[in-house]
Amino acid sequence: MRILLTNDDGVNARGLALLETIARRLSDDIWVVAPAEEMSGAGHSLTLTVPVRLRQLGERRFAVTGTPTDAVMMAIAHIMVDHRPNLILSGINRGANLGEDVTYSGTVSAAMEGALAGIPSIALSQSYARQGMGDTVPFGAAEAWAERALRPLIAAPFAPRTLVNVNFPAVPADDVRGIRVAAQGLRDYGRLRIDKRTDARGYDYFWFGLGEMIETPSHSTDLEAVADGYVSVTPLHLDLTHAPSLAPLAALYQAG
Repeated sequence: MRILLTNDDGVNARGLALLETIARRLSDDIWVVAPAEEMSGAGHSLTLTVPVRLRQLGERRFAVTGTPTDAVMMAIAHIMVDHRPNLILSGINRGANLGEDVTYSGTVSAAMEGALAGIPSIALSQSYARQGMGDTVPFGAAEAWAERALRPLIAAPFAPRTLVNVNFPAVPADDVRGIRVAAQGLRDYGRLRIDKRTDARGYDYFWFGLGEMIETPSHSTDLEAVADGYVSVTPLHLDLTHAPSLAPLAALYQAG
């Protein structure tokens, strides 16, 4: 099995190094094509107004001066064009990608690009308590549970244009309660926090904070699964059409 690894934290990120260690338990044909620098929050963006540069760092290891989507495109259409990967793993991200995070996340978007190319793709992220962690984010839960989460997935068929989003809880490995398949959740956007501050020259600047999650019956979402100490596994699909709205919208144009 040929596995492509990528991320949005950059080619030298700790989470990518951990993912490579785990991937080598699954295959000896591992390729790394990742952004040269951190691209968190890049979403499914492409670099279109400046050239994208490629640098080879070692055997089967490359850095791309662009977004996670750029990196996957470069891998599939250039570096590995004659020997496409059988599987794409993106991560392990420093920080959760839950609920509506998937629309902003470069980690998930790299897996989306793989899914668009018809390649089974999985995004992996490690949640953490945000107080004072910085570069010391503990990856213990991911280190202990990633292989257990991945092995059933790599043997399973993926529906066309789908991917899987995996998140590890912010607890020590021994405290993880198991793996829970869960739906994508939603936070309360009305509780979005914008932290306004002023720099030394008197100019305002802002940090965005996350809203609280909306609780659901039986705690059925990815947000709740991770908060409850479980590894969440969420299938996502790229068809954003809201099918129930098709007929009512069509009727609006037929009414006249």
